[in-house]
Amino acid sequence: VQLQASGGGLVQAGGSLRLSCAASGRTFSDYRMGWFRQAPEKEREIVAAVSRSGRNTDYADSVKGRFTISRDNAKNTVFLQMNSLTLEDTAVYYCAARRYGSNWPPSKDEFDYWGQGTLVTVSS
Repeated sequence: VQLQASGGGLVQAGGSLRLSCAASGRTFSDYRMGWFRQAPEKEREIVAAVSRSGRNTDYADSVKGRFTISRDNAKNTVFLQMNSLTLEDTAVYYCAARRYGSNWPPSKDEFDYWGQGTLVTVSS
């Protein structure tokens, strides 16, 4: 699976951004999708995940109620709607795909394919 993330940028605190990740190469609906992020000098952490059908979602506590993950299997795309952004949300965001497993929270090692990352910068 090839993954191409987009939608990052500079936003003021309290604002919103929508990230997209377009997949190609294999059957998109066979893969559980996740969004990770990595802030400077920090470990990569899971933000949200969505099941293969899109019916089930999981979120890190730090983003619950503010972020929404969704997918469109007809368009081979997964989204991350980010609202009420704070300075702590500044990071490079990565989309990732895993063929097997659905545990939460997952480690990054459990994902098979990764996008290139898109930078989100939240300013005060």
